[in-house]
Amino acid sequence: MFSHIMLGGNDIQESKKFYDATLGALGYEPGVIDEKGRLFYFTDTGIFSISIPIDGEPASHGNGTTIGFAAASSDLANAWHAAGLANGGTDCEDPPGWREGATMKLYLAYLRDPAGNKMSVLHR
Repeated sequence: MFSHIMLGGNDIQESKKFYDATLGALGYEPGVIDEKGRLFYFTDTGIFSISIPIDGEPASHGNGTTIGFAAASSDLANAWHAAGLANGGTDCEDPPGWREGATMKLYLAYLRDPAGNKMSVLHR
């Protein structure tokens, strides 16, 4: 359904440090910064990217917006969370752990990136 997701960031190097650590914990390669200063993470199924907003205004988080990444295990979800906290992220929501969904148990962890964007990781 999605080809890519692009979020605003205020400091691309700070974002790269955070996302290289968190996405690296899930097994992804470090991001690449293009000639326009945008940060990209390429996968077989889509692209995740960070850019300074083109309107010149500071990046801001979307109230009610959460970007979720898949984790192959609860251990990887915990590694993602720890890497984020160690690399400029801040804790939000409940601590990492199992939640009862309507039809299944889910392991979830949440962080805010350096620009305040809300991220999560989910293991089913």
